[in-house]
Amino acid sequence: MGWPMSVSTGVERKPKVSLTTWILIALVAGVAFGALFPSAAKEMRLLGQLFLRLIKSVIAPMAFGVLVVGIAGAGSAKTMGRIGGKAILYFEIVTTLALFVGLGAVHLTKPGVGINLPKSTASGVEPSSASFEQVLEHTVPTSIFDAMARGEVLQIVVFALLFGAACASIGAKARPVVAFCESLSEVMFGFTNYVMVLAPFGVFGAMAATVGDNGLGVLLNLGKLVLTLYGALIFFVVVVLGSVALIIRLPVKRFIQAVREPFMIAFSTTTSEAALPRALENMTRFGVPRHIVAFVLPLGYSFNLDGSTLYLSLAAIFVAQAAGVHLPLSTQLLMMLTLMLTSKGIAGVPRASLVILAGTLASFGLPVEGVAVILGVDGLMDMARTSVNLLGNCLAAAVVARWEGVDLNAPAAQAPVETAAV
Repeated sequence: MGWPMSVSTGVERKPKVSLTTWILIALVAGVAFGALFPSAAKEMRLLGQLFLRLIKSVIAPMAFGVLVVGIAGAGSAKTMGRIGGKAILYFEIVTTLALFVGLGAVHLTKPGVGINLPKSTASGVEPSSASFEQVLEHTVPTSIFDAMARGEVLQIVVFALLFGAACASIGAKARPVVAFCESLSEVMFGFTNYVMVLAPFGVFGAMAATVGDNGLGVLLNLGKLVLTLYGALIFFVVVVLGSVALIIRLPVKRFIQAVREPFMIAFSTTTSEAALPRALENMTRFGVPRHIVAFVLPLGYSFNLDGSTLYLSLAAIFVAQAAGVHLPLSTQLLMMLTLMLTSKGIAGVPRASLVILAGTLASFGLPVEGVAVILGVDGLMDMARTSVNLLGNCLAAAVVARWEGVDLNAPAAQAPVETAAV
């Protein structure tokens, strides 16, 4: 507990250095160490590996808890009838488009080519040799405990989807189980926060070893990755979300005014949930009925993570390129499906997407060390993808409202609506 605001301690308290700042400091230090002492830098890989082992320990319980809660919670959509069905249909279409935009962008610019990451020794199916039938068969678990022990994210996803659907169908009798899974996911998010305290050490070790192996040219690859993500997100917003806005005849100028403030909150805090109260209020004032806003926006934080899904597809192929692993198209499509499913419910937690990325890489036989390399510039990318998550959810609320017959261009829609309860 800190001192109350009214109490003077006589000592000026210095502002805390953020984790992002420490990570950037570690990035610079790791690059310098790798460039100056390449032989010693290669021994620093152990720091990155220890950090990644902690990250991998989070994957199974987090993925299981988040997916069960998300699928079981979707059962509440029945109370909203057609609104829930329309919202989820729209979410899945748009997030699928986001995945393919990211996939296309990373293949166009090839930011990972030239980095010499070690090939993984993960226990998952080797993506370059397995047939689509073998990979598909590998997705079905014989034991959920065995799948968790080996970190098989695909198998955990399949089991969690069926388990969550069963919870939703049972209803009230499943509430204790769903409550446990909700508590489990919250605990694992907290556990992730503790692990992230060690991120600067992991970044230092990974960057020092990478620069020691590859030289300073790796910085060009990371810069290219960041620019590729920003370019892909801009393309997605302008072309995909812009097309949606045209189709529903959205009053774009008023919409921009409504989402501008929550967008900047999400961008600066790198968490969509920090912007949720203002987004709820502003979209209600924009003209979307309260019951639609209150339902679609929170649901979107589990099922409509446009920026995060685009980032995940881009980052996964970046690591494959960096490791020199060729992924057949069928395997890439299966990876996109895995990322779309496992990314549900991570929007409110900064850098939780790194856990999802690590699990997917391990499942497809790709080096998890790529996560530590990406982490050095993840703060820059996190701001962009989180703000696009927020923008996509606000547009989704407008889409569902228009689908329900609400005239967003009507003068009445421009009048402020009571928002005291938000």
